[in-house]
Amino acid sequence: MNRRTAWLAGGGLGLAAVAGAGWWWRQRQDPADLALAEFLQGQWPGPDGQPRSLAAFAGQPLLLNFWATWCPPCVRELPELDRFAKEWSNAGGRVLGVAVDRDAAVRDFLVRTPVEFPMVVPGFAAMPWLSRLGNGGGALPFTLLAGADGRIRQRRLGATSLEELRGWVA
Repeated sequence: MNRRTAWLAGGGLGLAAVAGAGWWWRQRQDPADLALAEFLQGQWPGPDGQPRSLAAFAGQPLLLNFWATWCPPCVRELPELDRFAKEWSNAGGRVLGVAVDRDAAVRDFLVRTPVEFPMVVPGFAAMPWLSRLGNGGGALPFTLLAGADGRIRQRRLGATSLEELRGWVA
């Protein structure tokens, strides 16, 4: 084998090794992180029924809260989530509400209890996402914190508190 053939063969093996390492790394990633990235690539209706792209949330620290108007712990935590959203926005963090509910119920609720953070209303189409994001039982409320790199840092099934959320981002 001459030098040129040896270099070409070595380069081919090197490329194969890099490709294999990439495949191996992707397999090691948390499936919930991949699901979050996929969820943020979608468009979901807002409370007004208009589609809302979530692409702007990718690449930023994000607190995602799944809730419903018929869920008492969800309703209790929303004012604290809103306060957290206002505080955390100064540090570049974003909060997104995901209502597992009917858009009319969410719209009526938000008139009585307004929040400033953005909201999408996929309704029961959100249920498979709950499971993919680490909530196999589909219970509410469900909150997760992701870093700007898209990796999920914290998950909470059940109501959160302002103090808990502050601790997550401290």
